[in-house]
Amino acid sequence: MRMVDLISKKRHNIELTTAEIEWIINGYTNKEIPDYQMSALLMAIVFNDMTKAERLALTQAMVNSGDVVDLSAIEGVKVDKHSTGGVGDKTSLILGPLVASMGVPVAKMSGRGLGHTGGTLDKLESISGMKIEIEMDQFIQQVNDIKLAIIGQTGNLAPADKYLYALRDVTGTVESIPLIASSIMSKKIAAGADAIVLDVKFGAGAFMKTLDDAKELATAMVEIGRDAGRETVAFLTDMNQPLGFAIGNALEVKEAIETLSGNGPKDLEELVLQLASHMVVLAKKAANTEQAYAQLKEKLQNGEALQKFKEFVAAQGGDTSQIENPELLPTASSVIPVTATEAGYVEKIDALSIGIAAMKLGAGRATKEDTIDMGVGVVLNKKVGEAINQGDVLAYVHTNQADSQEAIEYIKKAYEISSSSVCSPTLIYDIIA
Repeated sequence: MRMVDLISKKRHNIELTTAEIEWIINGYTNKEIPDYQMSALLMAIVFNDMTKAERLALTQAMVNSGDVVDLSAIEGVKVDKHSTGGVGDKTSLILGPLVASMGVPVAKMSGRGLGHTGGTLDKLESISGMKIEIEMDQFIQQVNDIKLAIIGQTGNLAPADKYLYALRDVTGTVESIPLIASSIMSKKIAAGADAIVLDVKFGAGAFMKTLDDAKELATAMVEIGRDAGRETVAFLTDMNQPLGFAIGNALEVKEAIETLSGNGPKDLEELVLQLASHMVVLAKKAANTEQAYAQLKEKLQNGEALQKFKEFVAAQGGDTSQIENPELLPTASSVIPVTATEAGYVEKIDALSIGIAAMKLGAGRATKEDTIDMGVGVVLNKKVGEAINQGDVLAYVHTNQADSQEAIEYIKKAYEISSSSVCSPTLIYDIIA
């Protein structure tokens, strides 16, 4: 085969075979195909899309480019969850222990945050002593013992995806449904789960800005998962305003603890219960989602979910006194209220602006080398649909900076006030299975 012929083939919108795609991915991973030729192929894919067969072949080739985690030693159906990222999205911190409290094994490999989206590993590391890197045999044993472990990606999972994403990032080829779908699903499949629940977010604070684009991506990932032999369900959820109230690492851990205690924000709790219900059904621990929902709700209220979180933290070296007394988690030196300049109703909260504000305070990373300040961030006091008076607190800025005015301005800009009453937004728009 010659790469130039395959580029020409795709440029003329002719379907590539599985063997050709495998040859391309192997050649690029082994540095036998240069960046400029792979860039040309990526651009042809952006313009001409890929067929279902091509998408599956690309995903499988990336899976097979490195290690594939073997979770067969873990008892039961292993169900993984992936979110496409958003502002205030701390669902994994709650989902893991909640689903594990139902006897479902959760063997999760998570990532760090970059930009305005927070990473699960960063949030967990705001708990003193928490280890997110453990040996694979310990990882498997921990899941068998307490049904839950969350660690950083280990081994050499889907290295082709890492190389391709770095190239896409500098060649204007990131925004492509087949390339995004195969990137996400290659890592999920390589991580060894039997079934996958996807939370595909759309809106101002999400990667996908429109419902239609999110639905196209969700459908593509569900099809890839199904064709790869993984039961896959995708949720389409709103990210035009932050999820819950807290944005920032330790602040989000505190909110997760509140939710696991049955006292969390209603939007966060509802999303977690819906996602968890499908995970439990896929794991064959409930006959239907209605039954699973009721049982999971009880786990939040009777303390079992919170107890499972404490077991998980203890197993990975974390300080459980910070779970029992969340005020012991990292805190900021100052808390500054941001107040409303007019009365009315909250019509919009731009999630991206809130995320940028939190990043400016030090809660996120502009580059991979940046150090995160665990205690800082933003806590909203008003959400879309709520009535406000002039002078009411819209949000609180938790900061260690001498001057946080830039972040405050982002928060003020994020809020739009209407003189007319506003309905609370829909959270879950669709479920694709």
